[in-house]
Amino acid sequence: MEVIDVLQEASKRVFENVKNLAGTSDAAGDYGRGAGGDISRKIDIVAEKTVLDYFKEINFECIVLGEECGRVELSKNPRGFVIMDAIDGSANAVRGIPFFCCSLAFATDDKISSITDGVVTDLSSGDQYWASQGKGAFLNERKIHVQEKEPIYRIVGINMSGASPELVKRLQLIFKSHNHTRHFGANALEMAFFARGLFDIFIDWRDKIRIQDIAAGYLLIKEAGGLMLDANLKPLDSDLSYQTRLSFIAAANEKILHDVMSQVKK
Repeated sequence: MEVIDVLQEASKRVFENVKNLAGTSDAAGDYGRGAGGDISRKIDIVAEKTVLDYFKEINFECIVLGEECGRVELSKNPRGFVIMDAIDGSANAVRGIPFFCCSLAFATDDKISSITDGVVTDLSSGDQYWASQGKGAFLNERKIHVQEKEPIYRIVGINMSGASPELVKRLQLIFKSHNHTRHFGANALEMAFFARGLFDIFIDWRDKIRIQDIAAGYLLIKEAGGLMLDANLKPLDSDLSYQTRLSFIAAANEKILHDVMSQVKK
C-alpha cells in the first residue's frame, strides 16, 4: 500500500467517526493541553485515536507527530514521520460550524521540505484534497491548480487571530484596499481551498502556526503550482519540532505576490 493510500484511508475513518459528533455537547470536554499547546477536546481525541488505531492495525511503521498526542513511535525502524492534526479547526467542530478538517502529511526526514504526501479531508463533506510529490494535487479524483487567471475579485486569506497590534498596523493597507479578506478558522482547509484556486494569496505572519497545521497544505499548494514562502519571502522550510512556530505566505504567482506585498508596511 502506498503512503498516500494509507493517509487517505486514515482520513476517511476520521470522517466516519466524527461526522455525527461535531456540534454536539459530546464534542467538547476539557482533556488538558495537548502537545501543541491547545486544549484537547473530545472530538480531537476521537479523531487522533482513529488514526493511531488504523496505523497499528496495518502495522504502518512510522513516528506520529500529533497535535494532541505528541510524539508516538510506532516502529523502531520507521519509514518516516506522519505529521497529524486530526482535527484542524477544533473550535468550529465543537460549535458545529462546518469548516474543519483532518490534516495528515508524511515526511521522510525532520524537514517540511521532505514531505512527500499529504491529505486534507473536509470533515463536513468528506471531500479529500491530496497530493504526492511530483504528481500534482487533487480534489477527490480531479486535478487542481492555484488561480491562474486575473480574478474578478481578489480574495486574500489572512489569519489575524491573536495578532499583535504591530502586525495589524503593518497589514492594515491590505484591509483598506480593494482586496476581499477571509479567514474561516482552519488553516489546513483554507490552504486546500487556495490550492484549488479559490484564494489568490494566503498570509499568516503571526509567528504562531504549528507544523501540524500546515504540513499537508504545504505540499498541496506546491503541487498545485503555488508559492510557499516564509516572512522574508524565501522558500519555506523548517524542522518538525513542537517548539517551532512559523509565519508564511502562499501566493498563486509572482504578480499577485508583488501586488499584495506593495501594500504591506515595511
